[in-house]
Order: sequence, then C-alpha cells, then structure tokens
Amino acid sequence: MKKVYGIPFVLSVLIGLLAIIAAGLGVFWQGEGRQSEFHTLRGETVTMQGRGLYQYETVSTAAQAIAQDVVTLLVGIPLLALSMVLFKKGSLRGKLLLSGTLGYFLYTYASFAFGAAYNILFLVYVGLFSLSFFAFIVALMQIDIPTLPNHFSSGLPRRTIALFLFVVGSFILLAWLGRIVPALSANHPPLGLDAYTTLIIQALDLGLVMPIAFLSGILLWKKSAWGYLLSSIVLIKGVTLALAVSAMAVNMILAGVQVSSGELIMFPFIALVSGSLTVVLLRNVND
Repeated sequence: MKKVYGIPFVLSVLIGLLAIIAAGLGVFWQGEGRQSEFHTLRGETVTMQGRGLYQYETVSTAAQAIAQDVVTLLVGIPLLALSMVLFKKGSLRGKLLLSGTLGYFLYTYASFAFGAAYNILFLVYVGLFSLSFFAFIVALMQIDIPTLPNHFSSGLPRRTIALFLFVVGSFILLAWLGRIVPALSANHPPLGLDAYTTLIIQALDLGLVMPIAFLSGILLWKKSAWGYLLSSIVLIKGVTLALAVSAMAVNMILAGVQVSSGELIMFPFIALVSGSLTVVLLRNVND
C-alpha cells in the first residue's frame, strides 16, 4: 500500500516539472514574426498569431492558450504543490484537493494534446495528459469512498453545493448549445471554430464536464458517497477552470478579439462561488 500511495506523489512531481516547462515557454517565449491571414477549409479568413510557441494558432486561440499558461503557473502549480504536501501527510483534505487539482491538469493537457496546433511541445503535452490521467486514477484509489460521507460534518451546505453544480452544468449546456445549434441550423461554421476542424473544448465540456456536474449534484443531494467525491473534484476543478476562462477572456480583449459579455460575467462568478464553496467543503472535512 505504501508503494501505491507514493505513485500519485511521484507522478505529481513530474507533472509539476513538465507543466512549468510547457506553461513557461507559452508565456515567455514570444519570438519574432508577425500576424498573417489564413483561409480555412470552410472558406473563412482568420488571423494567425505568427510568432512564439503558438505561432500556428489563430490570434484568438493563442490569447486563450497564453492565459491558460498564466493560470497554470500562478494557480495550478502552487495548488498542486500544496495538495501534494497535504496528501503526503495522509490528510483526506489533501487527497480531495490533489484529485481535484489533477482533474485540472488532466483537462488542460488533454485539450492541448488534442486541440493545440502541432509545436515543439507536442510530446510534453502528451506526457502531461498521460501522467495526469494515471495520477488522477491512482489518487482516487487512495480514498475510502464508502466511508467518505462519515468524514463530512453535518454543517456542510450539501444542497447549496448541489444546486450550484446544477447551475454550472446548465450554463455549460446552454452556452455551448447556444453557439452550436444556430450554426448547425444555418449550415455555417460556429463561432470559435477558427482554423480548426472541430470543437475540442466543446466536446470535452458537453461530453464530460457538464454530465459530471449534473451527476455529482444529484448524488450529493442523495448523500451518496460518490456524490461527496465527485462534487469535491468538480468544485476544485471549477475554480481553476473558471479562473482560466476568465483570464482567457481578458487576454482576448487585449488581443483585439471580441468576447461575449455573458462569459465575462459568468466565469468570474463561477470562479468566485466555486472557490468559496471549496473552502467551505474542505473546512467541513474531518480527517
């Protein structure tokens, strides 16, 4: 058991080191070059970044990727380090925090591995995706799920958290369907497709994040052990993800890209509420 217990810690160290390299290059290596126009397979004209690590991305996607890297450096990696310290002590808070943080890295580098235009860090992205996946699985194995409800105090605002998870799932569903369905009806490319062939982020959000948000809310409402686990992971991931998307929106505006006013309001709200509920949840854990 001790050998298994050390696996997520070792994998997390590797994730942290590789993430520093990947995110650091994304933020600090801007290089030389200039923007240029590109005609997509669907007949649209988009502006390419033309310099730095993300030179083969559109200006919009490059702005989002750089913002994601900033959040990874300033929030993701410090949170990973903190959760590793608590996890090493055998704390249940540490196990939950590490699982949620690894969920952020898994989502982030699955997005980069499958969605980013090929660059010199492709194998690093694949490595981070793989390491995050297996570290996430092994970290979950360290939690005694059947007894998990017994470790939460009666003061946990269980239904409030569940309702918030329903709100998050509904927002993701309506936001992406509101962008995709009208485009399908009009038979034209949806907003955000840019130079790419499909919507990677929307596939991940609609296929995984949104259903898990609803499922965790339902299970937590019913006091299911899995509800406590999944809601903890969704809340922690929700903080980092919403912060990343908020930073993306700001950076896109700075890059001259139009951003939805709804996203500018909703994602900081999700980050704030997720962060507050995460603190409340962890405070109600009895180690």
